[in-house]
Amino acid sequence: MDTSDPRPAQGSWTLLTGHGHVLVEIARNPDARIRDIAAVAGITERTTQAIIADLESAGYLTRTRVGRRTTYTVNPDALFRHPAQGGHRVGPFLELLTTIGDTPWPDQPDPSPADPAGPAAG
Repeated sequence: MDTSDPRPAQGSWTLLTGHGHVLVEIARNPDARIRDIAAVAGITERTTQAIIADLESAGYLTRTRVGRRTTYTVNPDALFRHPAQGGHRVGPFLELLTTIGDTPWPDQPDPSPADPAGPAAG
């Protein structure tokens, strides 16, 4: 088995819990609907609603009604709950996970378009 590949092996578990997936998606898209968050997290809408209530009661986010829509605000200063990450804020973690999709894996080509001017003359 080649252990040098940093991508996850196929399996039934994920590194983040449902709470982590929901919080990351809300950080990416604060205006997302429950159904959209649920689809991205791979969980039901009912579970998503319960997780959002948990995250709000724990101080990780706040909800604001704007007409018929709900907008979420993530609290980047909230601390991780598990003692193993004691004292660490969730903000840097969320910042990493909300921008990681912009960076290709090391063995993947960069999807950005080539510079039309070509390499600098020198």
